Amino acid sequence: MRKLWSDPPGLTRACVLFSSPQNDLSLNVDGRQFGDIMDRVLHIDLQENKSVSQLLQSMEKVGVLGAGRLGRATSITRRMLNDSDCFTYLSMSGPMVPGGLRKVISYLVENNHIDAIITSGANIVHDLVEAYGGSHYRVPEKSDAELREAGMGRIADLYVNEKDFEVFEKRIYEFLDSLSEEERTTLAPSEFLTKLGSTVNDDKSIIRQAALKNIPIFSPGLMDSMLGFHLYTYSTMNKMSLDFVKDLRILGEMVVEAKKTGAIMLGGGLTKHFTMGSTILRGGLDLAVQITLDRPEGGSLGGAPLKEGVSWQKVQTEASFESVIGDATIIFPLMIIAALEN
Repeated sequence: MRKLWSDPPGLTRACVLFSSPQNDLSLNVDGRQFGDIMDRVLHIDLQENKSVSQLLQSMEKVGVLGAGRLGRATSITRRMLNDSDCFTYLSMSGPMVPGGLRKVISYLVENNHIDAIITSGANIVHDLVEAYGGSHYRVPEKSDAELREAGMGRIADLYVNEKDFEVFEKRIYEFLDSLSEEERTTLAPSEFLTKLGSTVNDDKSIIRQAALKNIPIFSPGLMDSMLGFHLYTYSTMNKMSLDFVKDLRILGEMVVEAKKTGAIMLGGGLTKHFTMGSTILRGGLDLAVQITLDRPEGGSLGGAPLKEGVSWQKVQTEASFESVIGDATIIFPLMIIAALEN
């Protein structure tokens, strides 16, 4: 037995013992043994990891830092997707559709892994741009003035073409013209999006798959998007007024009837708050995963740790939850592939 440091004040005995040939650590404080509760960091072994699922399970065994958080988040996500009693939200802010996640999300919807989507209006717009034949582009770096002159709009290092938005505007106006005056003035936004999705022919479209599967899309910030802008311009010539309060009634009824709730939240802000806030009706989420680049120091909800939601009754006291700090366009598809692997 070899003592590695002196007894600190207030402790009668404090030492680390080499207790086995494997060098298991056992901490003895005031005669209490803590060896049984000290979990080792188990390092990733490349020879044992042949799939994404195996890698993320190894990260869970690492247990610390970003790897540990991603491993635990994947495990929680797997529980959500495999539990038929769990009403599962997918919440999205930021450029998730133009950032490459469109087919990942539509796959989850098509295969009944998601029960409701909460999203920014922008992700709906970008899904429809592609559904109507447009694209998102990677082009050589240009100044923003050059892009403006060329009719291109920039989102970080990807670009959209003004001509694609002209097609989008035309198709939206055609859809609005097809609605009766009663529909244009009584539909909730989620009902409006279901009807819009039923007119889309692209099977990879999120909004189309949601309409086919009767999965509601809630967009509390719908007006803060090009779709919202076209609703406004249309309303200057015709009666047009969606019922946003009705959406809360629709979602509230679903939440109250759920046996348990889970949420995968990509980014923060309004969509995260709307998702978590709706579960106050039943005391909060049972399972929750957040992937965000926001930080907590400013006190914003986007960067708030999920445990903060416990005090607001947005997360159950005994819930399983994990926050992963990082880019969702990288982390989310890896997490989903691992969660769905057998």
